[in-house]
Amino acid sequence: MPQALLLENIHPFAAESLRKHGFDVVTLKGALNEDELIDALDGVDLLGIRSKTSVTRKVIDARPGLSAVGCFCIGTNQVDLEYAGTHGVAVFNAPYSNTRSVVELVICDIICLMRRVPAHTHHLKHGLWDKSASGSHEVRGKTLGIIGYGNIGAQLSVLAEALGMRVVFYDIDEKLALGNAHRCDTLEELLEQSDAVTLHVDGRKSNIGFFGEDQFAAMKQDAIFINCSRGFVADLDALKRHLDSGHLSGAAVDVWPVEPKKTGDPFITPLADMDNMVLTPHIGGSTLEAQESIGHFVTQRLEDYWTRGATSLSVNFPQLALGDCAGAARIIHLHANLPGVLADMNNVLGDANINISAQSLGTQGSLGYVVTDVSQVPDDATMDAIAAIEGTIRTRVIR
Repeated sequence: MPQALLLENIHPFAAESLRKHGFDVVTLKGALNEDELIDALDGVDLLGIRSKTSVTRKVIDARPGLSAVGCFCIGTNQVDLEYAGTHGVAVFNAPYSNTRSVVELVICDIICLMRRVPAHTHHLKHGLWDKSASGSHEVRGKTLGIIGYGNIGAQLSVLAEALGMRVVFYDIDEKLALGNAHRCDTLEELLEQSDAVTLHVDGRKSNIGFFGEDQFAAMKQDAIFINCSRGFVADLDALKRHLDSGHLSGAAVDVWPVEPKKTGDPFITPLADMDNMVLTPHIGGSTLEAQESIGHFVTQRLEDYWTRGATSLSVNFPQLALGDCAGAARIIHLHANLPGVLADMNNVLGDANINISAQSLGTQGSLGYVVTDVSQVPDDATMDAIAAIEGTIRTRVIR
């Protein structure tokens, strides 16, 4: 029976579905560190994680039997994708499933900060009645600056316009503006005109420390700042200085440079004593609707890969969309993208007198991926010959 390990309180649908597909499933609520993960992966074929568990080279080397990793979230920077690919571990994520949840939290943060809800809440909790309009604004007519115009940024753009906001955005890639949104040529152009600035950049290493002292200094007086993207993107010490000085009127932070591994762990931040902050524990995508959608989406990718060899929407494998097997068995062959591999494989099958019913080949960068439906189940000698082909990374037979 194949084994699956699901960490970090992944939605129960994932375990339920995998069990229906013949997996023995173990679930854990918290994340695991490197050594704990290696121990837990003994005999495991499929691994499900969220953002707190890292699948490093050490983990991959220690558990060569691991076949696939499902990231039940948007980001995949917690996995060494290239190393996983060249060692036969397919990785899947959920790039769209919690987009709406993140967007709604950002809209919530904008309205709360513009209306000074955190400050008013703080005052009432400490016995002060401060019924005043001072510093409170409607979002209608204000300019929202979106840094990173991907799936989340683009949907946020549409909802913000529906609230009456003017939207500008900046992205290093060419992106089509939705509605009346205006593309800024430089980050500085966006910062100098935005009443609210929100980050929606990805987890690539070049984004570490992307938004620091210089960027905060370039923001408008009394602007607000929101980060629901990655914890390492923004310099929180610089943010605090600009809040303390009165330059910025408020901020919302949902992601942190260092986050606890599990719910209930202690967490301390110097931003907690400020009354113009919205602080949340990385819950941008944590709605019941989003987690259920992610559970369905990623589990389907893992099941399709295990039962069919399909790699659609994999983030590190050549992508092949595959239906049911057209023969008696299906041979999966991941290899280095070298010339002649397909011919060598077909020669092995021909020598074994095995007829090919259907065959698909995909390549991506340094990897090649061949899926071959054959008229009879190959014997061990045939599979050994296929595994001996130059450049072979992983082979598998699906019956």
